[in-house]
Amino acid sequence: MLKGWSALPLWQRILPAMVLGIVFGWLWPTAGQYVGWMGEVFIRLIRMVVVPLVFVTVASGIASLGTSRELGSIGARALGLFMGLTVLASCLGIALALAIQPGRGASLQELAEQSGIARRTVGEQLLAIIPTNPIAALANGDMLAIIFFAVVVGAAVLATGGPAQPVKALLAAATAVMARMIAGILELAPFGVFALVATAVGKSSSLTFVNISLLALCVVCGSLILSLVVHGALIRFVARLPVKRFFTGAVDALLIAFSTGSSSATLPVAILVAERNLGMAKSISSTVLPLGASIGRDGTAMYVGLLAVFSSQAFGIQLELQDYVTIVLATSLVALSTAPVPSASLFLLAAVLSTIGIPDSSTALIVGLVLPFDSLLNMVRTVPNATCNLAVAVTTARFENAIDEQVFNHRPTL
Repeated sequence: MLKGWSALPLWQRILPAMVLGIVFGWLWPTAGQYVGWMGEVFIRLIRMVVVPLVFVTVASGIASLGTSRELGSIGARALGLFMGLTVLASCLGIALALAIQPGRGASLQELAEQSGIARRTVGEQLLAIIPTNPIAALANGDMLAIIFFAVVVGAAVLATGGPAQPVKALLAAATAVMARMIAGILELAPFGVFALVATAVGKSSSLTFVNISLLALCVVCGSLILSLVVHGALIRFVARLPVKRFFTGAVDALLIAFSTGSSSATLPVAILVAERNLGMAKSISSTVLPLGASIGRDGTAMYVGLLAVFSSQAFGIQLELQDYVTIVLATSLVALSTAPVPSASLFLLAAVLSTIGIPDSSTALIVGLVLPFDSLLNMVRTVPNATCNLAVAVTTARFENAIDEQVFNHRPTL
């Protein structure tokens, strides 16, 4: 029975637990007094891994860009495009959340723990990014300072080169260890979600399914806008190539991205369609596409930016312009170095929310509510990751005169 339970996909275990939590909390409003400890355990486990996960993934992600430095103009141009698109995707997620307001009416204020983080001015926030004591920043969970320190460490490893290979390998190994820890924590997710949902229903008498539905709508709209409009515009106006032919040639990779929900699993097919259908030279496909599989995270950036504003709406927090700038900055850094593990973006959400005064305990509540639907949302937001990777590769190849237009304009063979 235990093997059969573990063999089920995670969402098939979480969804029944959520439904059971709804029924349990509705029939027994005081259930949280007796099952709430399971939700607290799940929250504490999430809080336990957030700080080390952010540090090792960001530092390892920056350090792993060593190969791109050797690519010259190809690597610099591709890296610039990836970073620019990530910032744009984060802004799109924020804009969609402000327009559709999926978190309005969620009424999670009573369930949230009040943050002890004082609101800072823009100058104070900028100064606080640079930690005077990195160890204290790690101990206090000061996420912007942690991210800055991780970027500095990763850049130093990158600049040191050969002598720093053991440190680079250590960071990669630590990332793998954190991925295994997350996988173990997610095994307990059904029990944590059950307890969190039962407690929430008991206190608020209803769950915010309308809010979750609006959130899903935002993810779908954001993914479509990124793939069709943003990446399509990159192909049409920068690479100056037919958009329709791009999507026709890339469709196999996009289907794999949607079905697997994994940018890494999409990479072999993306390389194949780039060369056979899009006429890309192997020198570009073998360098830019692997780089994009690691840092081309437009869908993730859009999703985390969206969730940040969704959370502020759900907790009744009024954001100012400086908060949106902070969200974009933190989201872009987090998205560029997200570990290739299931629901990693949800775990890294705490790194973003803490910068606007939302504590990680409240973040865990958002994670518990969104997690049952994250597998389906992950499939959707992986598609713009794939289109971003291919669009940047095609544009880079166009700049380098490394694309065969006859092949690009020909009917796909794959």
